[in-house]
Amino acid sequence: MHEGDVTPDVGGAEEVTRYAVRQLTRVEGEGRLDLSVRDGVVHEAHLEIFEAPRYFEKLVVGRDADEVIDIVARICGICPVAYQMSAVHAFERLFEVEVDPVVHTLRRLFYCGEWIESHALHIYLLHAPDFLGYPSAVEMAADHQSVVERGLRLKKLGNRIVAILGGRAIHPVSVRVGGFSLAPTRDQLNELRADLAVAIGEAQETVRWTASLPPPPYAREPRLVALRHPDEYPMNDGRIVSSDGIDVAAGDWPAAFEEYQVPWSNALQARARDGVPYLLGPTARVTLAHDRLHPLAREALAETGLGDELRTSVFRSIVARSVELLHAIAEAADIVDGYVPPAMARAPWEPRAGVAAWATEAPRGLLFHRYEVDERGLVRRAQIVPPTSQNQAAIEHDLAIFAPSVLALPHAEATHRLEQLIRSYDPCISCATHFLDLRVDRR
Repeated sequence: MHEGDVTPDVGGAEEVTRYAVRQLTRVEGEGRLDLSVRDGVVHEAHLEIFEAPRYFEKLVVGRDADEVIDIVARICGICPVAYQMSAVHAFERLFEVEVDPVVHTLRRLFYCGEWIESHALHIYLLHAPDFLGYPSAVEMAADHQSVVERGLRLKKLGNRIVAILGGRAIHPVSVRVGGFSLAPTRDQLNELRADLAVAIGEAQETVRWTASLPPPPYAREPRLVALRHPDEYPMNDGRIVSSDGIDVAAGDWPAAFEEYQVPWSNALQARARDGVPYLLGPTARVTLAHDRLHPLAREALAETGLGDELRTSVFRSIVARSVELLHAIAEAADIVDGYVPPAMARAPWEPRAGVAAWATEAPRGLLFHRYEVDERGLVRRAQIVPPTSQNQAAIEHDLAIFAPSVLALPHAEATHRLEQLIRSYDPCISCATHFLDLRVDRR
């Protein structure tokens, strides 16, 4: 529901306009945006998040590494693999575990499954309705049934991959320090081959289709941050780099970035040590690691001719996600074709005291975990920094820049454009009630 009103102050010296969006759909979580506009310039743009604390950083205290891996998977139903991968890599680095190269490849396949289901969900069901003028994918399906069905097929394929490797599609249970509790058989993966072959064509069409969707006019030069690996497209490994020179190890996130509390939000935000906000996710990865994309994805990106526009327009993030969707499907097909089960699904290990820290690339961007571990291997302190908390400052920055160009539009259209910008980030605030209350204060 969208409501707007203009309310002058008592003295008549200033006028306050409130745009109230009582339910922001197609994102997860509770939030409100306050804009203060003076003389056509946005002085404040606050994305207020009202999620109650979930205490996962306290729930893992006193737990061993494998317990932590199971617990953090419950943080998100869409990207549980990312939470498990950041945790397992952190512990393996501390415990100096030698992981079988085949297990490393299986983890990339596991991550491919999550990227496929998450990107397909966002592209087809959450974001595309904004471009085509529908309130939801349900209404969109009435006129674009084949398009929505394609998205559902792709999402189902991603869920199948996660289920084969993780034991189930939601909150998988097979990830362990050193590998998996059970490795898939060759026959299990071969069952995916035919569907992956079809999905490659559908993903190529997805790139062409998203590139044809007209975005609102908007451009800026953001600081982009992602993992960068010398040989692979970034998922589990690499160094944290930025478009303007940041370069630190995956476990050294605090050396370049910091979390901080803002008075208008229950969620911590993050910024670089120099105070500059930064953008995570598909746009950052495609821009910083396009030369590591699968050849099919690299070719599809080049055909769009949108490489520069992806970097400067947040509304083109749907194209970046479609390129990564194609990459994940093509890489998954390659892994399945060449799969030989590992000699051991899980390498042995012994706990040790120290700091376990690592970052991997969740669908929405860099996800950092840090655990202080005692000599028994039990966690004494934890820090988990999700992508959306890091993107909050960038969302506010984008809204402040973009808002003046739409505030003169009719209320419904202006509100739609601001919502569309927020959805371009695919924010994962929670799986609870969706709420955005947008207030514009003009002085």
